Amino acid sequence: MTNALVQRLFDVDLWFVGAAHFVILFASFQVPYRLDWKRDLQQLIPFNRKLLWVQGGFTVLTIIAFGTLTLALHTELLQGDRAALGLACFIGVYWTARILVDAIYFSHADWPKGTAFVVGHALLTLLFALLAASYVGLFVWHLWLRVNG
Repeated sequence: MTNALVQRLFDVDLWFVGAAHFVILFASFQVPYRLDWKRDLQQLIPFNRKLLWVQGGFTVLTIIAFGTLTLALHTELLQGDRAALGLACFIGVYWTARILVDAIYFSHADWPKGTAFVVGHALLTLLFALLAASYVGLFVWHLWLRVNG
């Protein structure tokens, strides 16, 4: 595979993964309703309830930043600018860690029951894997170019 073809693949891929972050947000905005947080969170003391909402808010902000920065820095990511590659590496590590936490920390019994949850979980995990592979792949490709270029 030629470098020009790989660059063209990453060119299209970066638009896809940038936009994909906003698909994740669509799913995440459904979580409080679908998991009945209104009932469950009432069992927590106010501080813990607020802590959970703040943590969730920062997670949403992080995903918005990942998508926005990927789209805004598309050219820099494709060219392999150092700061852009640092961002790509971080985003790749973030989504890889998210998959590992899901696989290692959560058990299958922890997840809500029902076909919609099983399918949703599988699709989100697949999307996380595609995100991780895209960003790590871009990072590794640029490292390979620097070593062999």
